[in-house]
Amino acid sequence: MPKPSRERPKALRLSTYRIGSPRGDGEGLRVGAVRFLPRGVKAEDYARKDYFDVWLPGVAPEANLIAWWREKPAIPSRWKRFGARYGAFLRKDTNARQTVELLARVSDRTPVSIGCYCEDEARCHRSLLFESIDRHRRSS
Repeated sequence: MPKPSRERPKALRLSTYRIGSPRGDGEGLRVGAVRFLPRGVKAEDYARKDYFDVWLPGVAPEANLIAWWREKPAIPSRWKRFGARYGAFLRKDTNARQTVELLARVSDRTPVSIGCYCEDEARCHRSLLFESIDRHRRSS
């Protein structure tokens, strides 16, 4: 009897979005990778109001890292350091590491979108989380 195929899907099924933005076609499961829930929004309205389908605060940067990032202007060297510290957190924290693995495996099978409140994705942890998940997908 032949073994089932274990080939990975060719298409990338992982994307990012800004929490509260309208859903896009094929966006899939919206994951809120933020420490704090939106103020004044009832839990039953998170998906309906385009916030997220699932809240995963365990992959959001720790509060002290966010405070460090916000205390001074966002210059490239600070962003690089932020990325290094956040990446270390994703690798060392068991819950974060296992959540990255879960998101990598789920995004092999179904579309997943990683969301945050930040306006500028280029200076938002969601872009770093995307890279971490994608790197994990390609290595496993």
